[in-house]
Amino acid sequence: MASQHSFQAPTGTRDFYPADLSRLRYVQDAWRKVSVRHGFDEIDGPSFEHLELYTAKSGEGIVSELFSFERAGGEKTYALRPEFTPTLARMYASKANSLPRPTKWFWQQNCFRAERPQRGRLREFFQWNCDIIGDESPRADAEIIAVAVDAFRELGMTSDMLKVRISHRGAVETLLRSRGVLPEQLPGWFFLLDRAGKISNDDFTAEAGKLGMPANVAVDLLRLMAMSTPFEAPTTQMMLSEDASGRGPAYFKALFAELKAAGVAEWCVLNLGIVRGLAYYTGMVFEIHDTAGKERAVAGGGRYDGLIELFGGPPTPAVGFGMGDPVLSLVLQEKGLMPTDAQVVDRLGLRPDAYVISNGTESADAAVGTLVGELRRAGLHVRRSYKATKNVGKLLQDAAKAGPGSRGARFAVIIESGEEGGRATVKTLDSGEQTAEPVRFAEVAARLK
Repeated sequence: MASQHSFQAPTGTRDFYPADLSRLRYVQDAWRKVSVRHGFDEIDGPSFEHLELYTAKSGEGIVSELFSFERAGGEKTYALRPEFTPTLARMYASKANSLPRPTKWFWQQNCFRAERPQRGRLREFFQWNCDIIGDESPRADAEIIAVAVDAFRELGMTSDMLKVRISHRGAVETLLRSRGVLPEQLPGWFFLLDRAGKISNDDFTAEAGKLGMPANVAVDLLRLMAMSTPFEAPTTQMMLSEDASGRGPAYFKALFAELKAAGVAEWCVLNLGIVRGLAYYTGMVFEIHDTAGKERAVAGGGRYDGLIELFGGPPTPAVGFGMGDPVLSLVLQEKGLMPTDAQVVDRLGLRPDAYVISNGTESADAAVGTLVGELRRAGLHVRRSYKATKNVGKLLQDAAKAGPGSRGARFAVIIESGEEGGRATVKTLDSGEQTAEPVRFAEVAARLK
């Protein structure tokens, strides 16, 4: 006798049973509605790309974080997508001359990262991206922040639950250079600043010392990096006054005006500690954090004006963000905002219109399939019983929990006779009301609609 094996899903992945998948679809439905509402068009691309696409953007160091492979007998190396931005840049670059400016695209599919799974970080996850390509103005930056904020509103969150921490690579660069950091040292400093908060202050000071900064200057810098202040606060104005390049105060004044116009200013704070470690960011960067501080950033993004050109396109400004479902779902659960299964079913329109049962007579039993077929051809979501029982009371109980998440059908259709065109009683399950007399099969669809 062959031995039996017990199989489990790979580490860092998830099985989605109907109720689980409905909750994911609830989140994705909010993403899609908000994207369309803000004028973004949906795109998609392959789930794997040539490995060089990712190393061109992030360097050879990213290979250890990817699921890469070679086709048997093939010569090219591929990788499952860890993110969508390289594909977006490749797609835009290939048709840049025929695309409108600005181009507004959104995308939501699964990504893969060969990292050690942690809370909120999985090896396969779903992500939502929005990008504006071809507009270098603060208005585009504010619009990207506004669409992200609107998704949180759509999911029931408020500005006291989440904050958008906004920074600018140019402003941070100016602060660093005013403290003696040389231009060639900036990449190392951006990497260190991105780790601030993830390492101890002593470790930060020690690492800063290796980069040539005295301990007292490093402590003062760390204090500035940790501050989150409203844009109109005097402290914010004082911090920004240090930037003489014109990229700091002038830019942030324009950005804040656009954020106010978009109705999201109360969600936003200045936090120069947000630098986003990825090297391709060129200007404004932001992260959205849970104010309770329980989770890592729920979303993040910024301006990447050199990426389209890197992939063979013309010099093109671009700004965008990404939001993954694992951390977002954790935040929704912790704040009591993940809806019940029944609410998800209603939101997604998954509730059955009707549940067809027989009154137990031979002619009614024989007509169940016929009526179910007629109602489905009429465009209705119809379910039926597969049980042998002829107990109408028990079948009505089944009808009341027939849908996904035990969200029962709106109507029970009880076949009274299958003869002479058929007759059925239509019962409204929420109220208990029913037709006074059985109606013809031909009339049932209209009553359900």
